[in-house]
Amino acid sequence: MAVVRDIDPSASPLDYYSYELRRLREEAGLKQAQLGAIIFCTGSLIGMIENGKRVPTRDFSERVDAALGTDGHFSRLVGLVLRSVLPTWFQAYAEMEARATYISTFQAQLVYGLLQTEAYAKALVSVEFPDRADEITAARMERQRILMREEPPVLLVVLDEALLHRNVGGREVMREQLAHLLTFVDRPWIQIQVLPFSTGEHGGMMGSFTLLRFDGDPDLFYAESYDSGHMTANPPVIRERSVGYARLQAAALPPEESALLIARVMEERYGDQCGPDGRAVA
Repeated sequence: MAVVRDIDPSASPLDYYSYELRRLREEAGLKQAQLGAIIFCTGSLIGMIENGKRVPTRDFSERVDAALGTDGHFSRLVGLVLRSVLPTWFQAYAEMEARATYISTFQAQLVYGLLQTEAYAKALVSVEFPDRADEITAARMERQRILMREEPPVLLVVLDEALLHRNVGGREVMREQLAHLLTFVDRPWIQIQVLPFSTGEHGGMMGSFTLLRFDGDPDLFYAESYDSGHMTANPPVIRERSVGYARLQAAALPPEESALLIARVMEERYGDQCGPDGRAVA
């Protein structure tokens, strides 16, 4: 029999969620196994979430709301829970990203988090956090919900061509990721450009960075290193990086040509005639 852990609901978003799940399940007169049967999961999973040992997903939360008639209570809570799972140094940026009306980003090594597939994100997360890969991946997917809003932020992305060739997660994962990028071509508020190898040296060689713009608040510049993030609203920095970003956009291929390059790399490097390492089979 699982040991019931005493939960302090004020300790963290996950603890509050766990406390509420147990409280409202018991109010409904359901045992863990009974609730699990209703929402198509095991009673042990319910127990782990109630003890704060597992992080709930959005799908789980929506099914619990339907089963307990809680009017979206857990669906609203889960966003806070998943954001709290993100690395502590990244949480402040995630909060500002969710409020931004314009996001302009240059990415030198990896597809920007808002455009990653679940498999690509999990492959990345598994390198540093193999034991927490599922929950951190779920948190990254939760960030992407801002693109589904009725009024989503404008998202301008410049990707270095090198990241299209970097085989993250294997051929199938990369093929799916590049195909996913192509699905954004017809979205008027999302623009993806590729900075080709032919550009040579450029202003983004110092690393990836992002500029956030808000309605009524100062712009923010964000960049990160191995285990920390740097965010500033310093006007000279914003001005310098805004000019730098404009130059990167000018040097990058137009969106239509960028889509053609992405499609070509997808077929030539990760198509059916390629081996597991992404190289063409002779």
